[in-house]
Amino acid sequence: MEERLQKIISRAGIASRRRAEEMMASGLVTVNGKTVTELGTKADLSRDHIKVAGKLIRTEPERAYLALNKPPEVVATLSDPEGRRSLRDLLHGVRARVFPAGRMEYHASGLMLLTNDGDLTNKILRAHDLRQVWQVKLKSLLTFADIESLARITGAHIARLKGKHSPWYEITLTEARRDALRDKLMQMGNPFEKAKRVAIANIELGAVAPGAHRELTTIEVSTLNRVLDGDAIPKRSSNSRGPRRKTPQRSKKMQR
Repeated sequence: MEERLQKIISRAGIASRRRAEEMMASGLVTVNGKTVTELGTKADLSRDHIKVAGKLIRTEPERAYLALNKPPEVVATLSDPEGRRSLRDLLHGVRARVFPAGRMEYHASGLMLLTNDGDLTNKILRAHDLRQVWQVKLKSLLTFADIESLARITGAHIARLKGKHSPWYEITLTEARRDALRDKLMQMGNPFEKAKRVAIANIELGAVAPGAHRELTTIEVSTLNRVLDGDAIPKRSSNSRGPRRKTPQRSKKMQR
């Protein structure tokens, strides 16, 4: 079956569709020995010889889906021209060629998804309303009025983390609104001092140690695809927030 070349390249785990288009425009893609630069060009992987930077795409690779705990001060790409630590330094033992599905700032830490599934990566990159959960340390405590104002402006759900003496908060919001929240806090003179992502949609970081990774389960991947297709609303498991408190029963005297 014929498909657009950038889709074939992306699904093969070589690059994202956007990067595949850039590679085509640069003359790095050939089909049956001929250089192809037109973005609308289609090919059939089962019968055409497609090469990217001289390497033949043979068959679709085995899919790999990883949840990685990025430590702070690690570049959220596979390489860095400045020589800083990158995600590639954390992928020991991973045979598949995976790519980050999303971004994270240099000083931030926590959950990142890596995969060679180009279709899933493109869904994630296009999903501006994808729910994320962050644990952040602010410069100072927020007042109730601050929390209400931030929630109204950005749509974020903000809750103080229990057992933390310093101003740590759990913030749930969409990727598209996180920058707005950070900018508003900066204007209030209360910037992020530390930020750790602990969940993306239905995928939770759990007990993965900093710098380590785990494979996603088949159920996690299928649920994530349904979320991205708009067929499911992710909910965090009750275990992620700790045991629920029992509601004390009212005495008969109080009920009268």
